[in-house]
Amino acid sequence: MVDLSLHRPVSASEVGNWDDTADVVVIGFGAAGACAAIEAATEGADVALYERGSGSGGASALSGGEIYIGGGGGTDAQRDAGFTDATEDFETYLKMAGGPCVNEAKCEIYAREALAHYDWLKAQGVPYRGNYAPGKIIEPADDSTLIWSGSEAAAPFRDAAKPAPRGHVIRFTGWGGGRLLVDQLEQSARAKGARITTDSTARSLIVDGDRVVGAVFMEEGQPKFVRARRGVVLATGGFVMNEDMRRRYCPQTFLISDPIGERDDGTGIMLGMSAGGDAVHMDQFFTTCPWIIPAEQAHGVFVNTAGQRFINEDCYHGRVSRTCIDQLGGKVYLLLDSAHFSQPADFARTDIAATGETWDEVEAELGMAKCTLAATMEFYNEHAANGTDPRFDKQEPILVPLDKGPYVALELNFETSYFSFFTLGGLHTSVDGEVLDRGGSSVPGLFAAGRCTHGLPAWGHGYSSGLSLADCTFFGRQAGRKASHG
Repeated sequence: MVDLSLHRPVSASEVGNWDDTADVVVIGFGAAGACAAIEAATEGADVALYERGSGSGGASALSGGEIYIGGGGGTDAQRDAGFTDATEDFETYLKMAGGPCVNEAKCEIYAREALAHYDWLKAQGVPYRGNYAPGKIIEPADDSTLIWSGSEAAAPFRDAAKPAPRGHVIRFTGWGGGRLLVDQLEQSARAKGARITTDSTARSLIVDGDRVVGAVFMEEGQPKFVRARRGVVLATGGFVMNEDMRRRYCPQTFLISDPIGERDDGTGIMLGMSAGGDAVHMDQFFTTCPWIIPAEQAHGVFVNTAGQRFINEDCYHGRVSRTCIDQLGGKVYLLLDSAHFSQPADFARTDIAATGETWDEVEAELGMAKCTLAATMEFYNEHAANGTDPRFDKQEPILVPLDKGPYVALELNFETSYFSFFTLGGLHTSVDGEVLDRGGSSVPGLFAAGRCTHGLPAWGHGYSSGLSLADCTFFGRQAGRKASHG
């Protein structure tokens, strides 16, 4: 019996008989795996896709189906809504959103080719209504296409790149359009001849010397040895559901309690590392308490347990939430006046911590030192009344004085409030999806895409909705195309 491990590849010399052979073997059937299969098949490769679940899905199917697209003067939806979007502005924003973890080469190629990718998605049958939904929203309540889905119009991004809405949402009424997106991509992959096997769990890669030549899967308790003539593509998601990996690489996620993922247990990352691949920026994660995005709450002011502001509240809800987690004390407070308060959704698990007729009373009820929170609000209101925010450059019309009592402080507790999260770090890959080793050289025969890699969504403080699906669909295609040519 061959010893199988995610951490150690099997030598081809140990394989007695191959149970299946294809030009390209894709592991994982979310959006990244589907796009890799489509592109490899389009290039003429015989493609075998293996999925451990009973059908397609992954984290992509749990999403809203929103893809971050821009540049080239703008998509049809952007232009019809009166927005232009230069490639230079799009690229600048992507790089700023990547922060200190940015992969500049990936930002540059995606900025150049995003419009063509949008056309490709439509060609696969992904439907878009094409209209614009204004305002500060999480997902459209109807089947609208274009929304503001990041910090484009907020400081410091607005000062470096001309703002434009870039979230393009699949035509779907209600939340959860990601399922439809994956269904469309699955239909395209099958139509192009990809052979799909489900209920098959990857257990090891197979190598011949330093080249990856296949993988071993478990099906009904039995190993299945699959040969890849040209390449193996890993598309298995992140590691948010693997507590051991999180403790090792991303311990700050244990401050919060609501992981988002289906089977994101780091399998692809471990397989890639077993063959010599490098994993980078594994400490990075996205988090959000998403109910804070509507304009009513965004008018409010966030303070930490010392009563100090720490963010411009008009930026993207994920940036706000991720910055919240950096604060000491295990909680933050959202301050609102009676003109802008609305009851949080039950799922937010957010309580009213204090009320008062003055901010001094709220400060006292929270047990803060005198002239901390109250001084913060006095300074904020004085300048907001004149349309300025000297500390964080919050912008009108969301910038307003909070001077209509009574006042309220909502508590966002990291441990008990709803902060959903997923991991961002992963395998280091080239723009063509080649898995790279610690010296920057490609691991022969091994490719990867999606959340098991380090890609466009690189930095939790700069994440924008739609970056993950942009990354996994575009670089899934890149990986599939490169793998098809060996």
